[in-house]
Amino acid sequence: MVRISQGMWEPTPDTVIDWASEVVKTVVEPNQIYALTAAKPIVRRGDTLNTSTLSHTISSPAEGIVHLSTVHHAGHKSAESGPEFEIFPDGKPDFTPKVVESAESATLVSGDLTATLDTRPASFNLSFTAPDKDGDSTLVTQLGFRSVGYIRIGNNVRAKQSYMDPFRGERYVTYQFDVDVNEKIYGLGERFGPLLKNGQYVEMWNEDGGTTSDIAYKNIPFYMTSKGYGVFIPSPGLVQYEIQSERNVRVNISLPGEKLSAYLIYGPSPKQVVERYALLTGKPALPPTYSFGLWLSTSFTTTYDKDTVLSFVDGMTERGIKVSVFHYDCFWMKRFQWCDFEFDSELFPDPAADMKALANRGAHVCVWINPYVAQESALFKEGKEKGYFIKRTDGSVWQHDFWQAGQAFVDFTNPAACKWFQSKISALIDLGVHAFKTDFGERIPVGDAVYYDGSDPEKMHNYYTFLYNKVTFEIIEKKLGHGKACLFARSATAGGQRFPVHWGGDPQSTFGAMAESLRGGLSLSVAAFGFWAHDIGGFEGKPDPVLYKRWIAFGLLSSHSRLHGSGTYRVPWVLDPSGESDVVLKRFVEFKHTLMPYIILQALQAHRSGISMMRNTFMEFPDDPVVWSLDTQYFFGSEILVAPVFNHKGTVTYYVPRTETNTGKWYGLLDGGKLREGGRYHTEKHDFLSLPALLRPGGVLAFGKSDEQVEYDWASGITLLINASEPVKKQIPIANYKNVNGPDKVVIDVEVTGSVPMAKLNVEVCEGKMSEDWNIKIVCVNVATSDNTDVEILSDGDQKIIKVPAKVKKMTFSLN
Repeated sequence: MVRISQGMWEPTPDTVIDWASEVVKTVVEPNQIYALTAAKPIVRRGDTLNTSTLSHTISSPAEGIVHLSTVHHAGHKSAESGPEFEIFPDGKPDFTPKVVESAESATLVSGDLTATLDTRPASFNLSFTAPDKDGDSTLVTQLGFRSVGYIRIGNNVRAKQSYMDPFRGERYVTYQFDVDVNEKIYGLGERFGPLLKNGQYVEMWNEDGGTTSDIAYKNIPFYMTSKGYGVFIPSPGLVQYEIQSERNVRVNISLPGEKLSAYLIYGPSPKQVVERYALLTGKPALPPTYSFGLWLSTSFTTTYDKDTVLSFVDGMTERGIKVSVFHYDCFWMKRFQWCDFEFDSELFPDPAADMKALANRGAHVCVWINPYVAQESALFKEGKEKGYFIKRTDGSVWQHDFWQAGQAFVDFTNPAACKWFQSKISALIDLGVHAFKTDFGERIPVGDAVYYDGSDPEKMHNYYTFLYNKVTFEIIEKKLGHGKACLFARSATAGGQRFPVHWGGDPQSTFGAMAESLRGGLSLSVAAFGFWAHDIGGFEGKPDPVLYKRWIAFGLLSSHSRLHGSGTYRVPWVLDPSGESDVVLKRFVEFKHTLMPYIILQALQAHRSGISMMRNTFMEFPDDPVVWSLDTQYFFGSEILVAPVFNHKGTVTYYVPRTETNTGKWYGLLDGGKLREGGRYHTEKHDFLSLPALLRPGGVLAFGKSDEQVEYDWASGITLLINASEPVKKQIPIANYKNVNGPDKVVIDVEVTGSVPMAKLNVEVCEGKMSEDWNIKIVCVNVATSDNTDVEILSDGDQKIIKVPAKVKKMTFSLN
């Protein structure tokens, strides 16, 4: 923890801070501003001596994004050494900002975002402004008085000592962004504590610590605020944040070394902020369709062999539960030999036959790996001789016994090591493996560590996971094809969202840990991680049947759904001999299967925009002030509000957002169509086959006809569910399951105009054609008449079902 101040006036003991106090030089170029600042006002010539300066560059690589870079000593290793995050991996946009200079300031304009540097004597200030809803310029945030500085801790600054002992103590560069009244801050990776980051100290340092503390597997140096902007620090180093915890009205950001930079990303909507962040760091790949089904695992330290595996899948089949992916955890390899990428021949004597048996049962295969090679592995000698491992400064292999005895670490900065590692993945793909659980990647050495390409070990500590997952993802994609690569990754850093799927690590088997997991996923979603999962039932411990059933509902209403544990199996009949969990699991697996047309639509949107499938409520309703404090509910895609049940009693209290008109009703998808009013809290009790899963007013869902699998013709025999209680104007694409990212199979326009009793519903198949008859279900209003005599209006309780022949392309209904 770096605390540099004691209150407003004094630094902490043995701390010297050279603040940017005055702009002493400005160079305005066509696309950027360069400024030199001094650590004190320059009144006379002598003031230019025995003082430090900071060099700043202000630029804009894309509309709505301003980049600030600050360096103290540009020739220092920390200012030049890598690695660096990959910026604009999908291509940099063609954009040039507007730059203007006046007698008192230099200004850069990037779309609606304006950065203004005060160049008057002793008046350093860098403000960021944008128009508000009335078109008036308003302050977004700023770096004002004593907000940009160079910090020295434990460093004797006397002239002789500065060159006799130049590396004594610690050095940092700091930015301190202003925080407004009621401004709320989110993100900084997958953090399991309070979703709201105000008042917290957070550091970017990947560690394996479960979900019970402030330690995180996925540290992402990006935060978003309720004022419509985000800040990204493009360094994989130990970035440290004091979020209104050191200064009450600031986010203090510090980075060791001589250089710091930041991208300020303006929206103003939360979705626009995420989309622009994803433009900078990369958008998530689209996972293969099969991955959205149920994953079943061996669990970790349980005893299993080929017969155990097949008995689990067959047991699921007997209960009518489809397994889309079967996962082999660590002990598919022999103990003490992880990773050698070889099936334990005693437990799995014919793995090729096992792969075929699972394929015949409709299950894809995932296996566990990590980037470490134990000394007992047959690969250790080869890796050592060929220089494929991280080394010590004396040239020896960096080894330790924490996890696997004598383990070495694959050096992914060595191209030959990458190819070697990929060759092992490739052989498993040839055997019949489809996906890889890329576990670990957090416990990466720093002290006495040397990389092939000379990378800074402290920066590599967090960046290592990016290379590990990238190397693995790319060989899967090369072998299986575009859109077929799938990971199940635990660790990540900025840019890691490009290689999905990610899961939330190791929670305990408690309701508290279930809530921790949700908070972690919501926190991570801010950084464009589109696809995320968690261990249903928890990892550590044996979940009781009630917890297990409640977690099933949450898990199947997540983008990806996996049954996995540590020392106990996660098949329902082992955890709940009563058979009730079998029924609950079947119910929610089938529900997810019928949602596949909607799920794929939302997945495509996540892939194209970076907006997560599981998202914070404020992503959909940013104008409702209540939603910015919610962390026990979420949106599953853009249309469905979900509130998991976190207790044994089955009670749940949740908030239904206020829409613009707040006249519509929210429709329950799993409780027989119960209606809720928006703009208030609801307290309810649900049985195990239900939870609040609400279709928003004006929402439209396409349900498929198959509840048996995830891969089927999603456009065949669909039911279009329309909540017509508020105006609707939407286009609903139904993807082609054989080419998900290609042309849509069918596109349906849905529009509700006017108000009941004079409202009209227009539905048109505007692209493609239906292969068979389909249905429209209209809820929250009554359907009076149709202009098309070929359709049939039937009653289903208080709701109307409209039977639509495949040949009908266009129809209008009167609503009352």
